Amino acid sequence: MEPVSDSLVYIVDDDAGVREALAWLLRSRRLLSESFDSAEVFDAMLKAQAAPCRPCCLLLDVRMPGLSGVGLQERLGKLGRVVPIIFVSAHGDVPMVARAMRDGAFDFLQKPFNEQVLLDRVHDAVLLAARRREEAERLTEIQRRLDGLTAREREVMEGMVAGRLNKQIADGLGISMKTVEQHRA
Repeated sequence: MEPVSDSLVYIVDDDAGVREALAWLLRSRRLLSESFDSAEVFDAMLKAQAAPCRPCCLLLDVRMPGLSGVGLQERLGKLGRVVPIIFVSAHGDVPMVARAMRDGAFDFLQKPFNEQVLLDRVHDAVLLAARRREEAERLTEIQRRLDGLTAREREVMEGMVAGRLNKQIADGLGISMKTVEQHRA
C-alpha cells in the first residue's frame, strides 16, 4: 500500500504516548503526521488555516479533557470542514459510536487496535480526501468557466442542456444557426 502523495494525518489525543506511537507507526509507512494534545489546539490551528492544502485525515480520541472528540467533529461540521475522521478510543460505547458514524465519521476503532487495520483505514480515508479535493477542484474549474460565459453563450448552453437542436435554439433565441454554432464553440 503506497501512501497518497503529499498526504497528512492529524493525530489528536491527550495521551502523549499514544500520539508518539501513532506518529511512529505512520512514519514507518512513510506517512506524514502532525500531533495535537487537545481538540482545542487542533481547532485553533485549523481556524488559522484557510483549508487543507493536501489530502488529510484525522485520528481522533473520543474522550479528552475540554472539548471531546465528538465535540470537535461537531465543530468541524459547523465550519464546513470535511475531513475524514477515524475515532480511536478505549471508551467507545454503542450510542457514542452510532452518533459519531451518523455525523459522518469515517471509522471508529476500539483500542487496542490492529496496526494494519488502522493503517488500511488511514490509507482509505486519505484516498477519500484526495478524491473529494479533486472533485472540489473540478467543480471550481467548471464554475470558473460558467462565470466566464456571456449572457448569450449561457442562453445557448441552457438550450443545449435541455436537449434542443441548434435550429431549435436559434429559433427560440431569434438568432441564426451559425451564431448558435459559434456560441457553442
